[in-house]
Amino acid sequence: MLLYIEWNPDPTIIDLGFYSLRWYSILFALGFVLCYILLKKHFKNAGLGEEKLEKLTVYVVLATVIGARLAHCLFYDWEYYSDHIAEIFLPVRFEPEFHFTGFQGLASHGGIFGVMVALFLYSRVYKISLVWLLDKLSLVGPLAGVCIRLGNLMNSEIVGKPADVPWAFIFERVDSVPRHPGQLYEAIAYLLIFFVLNLMYSKSRRAPGFTFGMFMVLLFAARFIIEFYKADQSDFEAGMLLNMGQLLSIPFIILGLVIIFLKRGKASEPAIHEKS
Repeated sequence: MLLYIEWNPDPTIIDLGFYSLRWYSILFALGFVLCYILLKKHFKNAGLGEEKLEKLTVYVVLATVIGARLAHCLFYDWEYYSDHIAEIFLPVRFEPEFHFTGFQGLASHGGIFGVMVALFLYSRVYKISLVWLLDKLSLVGPLAGVCIRLGNLMNSEIVGKPADVPWAFIFERVDSVPRHPGQLYEAIAYLLIFFVLNLMYSKSRRAPGFTFGMFMVLLFAARFIIEFYKADQSDFEAGMLLNMGQLLSIPFIILGLVIIFLKRGKASEPAIHEKS
């Protein structure tokens, strides 16, 4: 008889009644903190002041939340939010009774797309190379993904399909069925991608943009594969050959492959500043 891992942590650290601090919130914030710390070195080496990194952080945090929220509401739960438009933008539920929920429901594909848009806008305002920014964010971004998936684990959400592997989790807040720990699979995959990208970057400099292309291919290919082990996030995905997470990953993978092909040549000195 297999001894499965029974998983039932309290997702709330402190409950003050009017506000509760959750593990997900702490881990979500930790991802941005780690990225900030690692990016300081890159900005310093490029002769960019820390104030520019602080402004970049504001762009990225807002874009992540807005993009991830919109993607979830549009692609995963539009049937509900089409009749509750205000709840897309407000951290509350009006039915069956008014209560504060926080922004429950974030889709990582939208978060990454939002960050790409934010980097474009930031590069125009501060005259810093968009390609340089994309490469540097690609080196640290996977760590944010690790933290977010660990937050999902603490929430017992985004669970895997039923499984009989020795490391299967029984998410007691969901049901009593042993399941693949899909959140851990993704967290481990993103951590490996973080080390691979940074090792490649340190050992052999490639053309500007190549690191971003590799990031897109590795991260979304991992996401595509792991989706086969995850339970459907929405009812409409039942019976689909590929679920929504996989369908949304395909354009990112294709974009990454195109960039890798275009940037496959020899290394060149990256331009930090955009030309006026």
